[in-house]
Amino acid sequence: MRNFFARTIILLLLATGGTRAAFAQENVPLVDIRTVDPTIVIDLRYAGPHNIAGHPIYVYGTRPLVRPEVAQRLRIAQKFLHRYNYCLKIWDAYRPRYAQIELWKASRNNDFVADPNAGAGSLHSWGLAVDATLTDTWHRPVAMPTDFDDFRPAAMWKYAGTDPSIRAHLYTLQVAMRDAGFYGLPAEWWHFTADDWQKFLPPDEAKRALQLMGQSPEEKL
Repeated sequence: MRNFFARTIILLLLATGGTRAAFAQENVPLVDIRTVDPTIVIDLRYAGPHNIAGHPIYVYGTRPLVRPEVAQRLRIAQKFLHRYNYCLKIWDAYRPRYAQIELWKASRNNDFVADPNAGAGSLHSWGLAVDATLTDTWHRPVAMPTDFDDFRPAAMWKYAGTDPSIRAHLYTLQVAMRDAGFYGLPAEWWHFTADDWQKFLPPDEAKRALQLMGQSPEEKL
């Protein structure tokens, strides 16, 4: 009986922790990227079928939202890209918790999808991460290593192919995002996170995220 009550208390604590995280995520201050820079191209892939789930995850009318600080950084990246006749295209931005849960269920490889109940969940759900690519000034796609949600080795941050145009496009995107205050994810060339993401999370959530990553606060995601 004692063990039963002990397990019950642990489950309640875990549930409470998940509820606190969900409440915090739902109260993140967000802005529509288009209100900060309407020249940024928007193509939310989870609003349609072209993603890892194979069907729409977002509800109709989902907007491209991020924290105001992140939106300003995207504006800086876009300004840089305009000098080289490119545009930033956003494939994903703020991801509501319900969508992260749906994506977690649809994914068969949790190495690429954040468990919504582990650590702080996905930094997309805090408005601190975006998935991005390039277009030309006519909003036509340019050659990149892979499409969105392609988790083959070709999608790694360090391009290992032989096409010089793809290498140049990826490098241009990476430099634009780096100089605007983002860093990337080793296994997904399209994923970018605010480089100071920790300061935007509640301290306990930031600590949980770092513990799950097995990293010190000085290290990057």
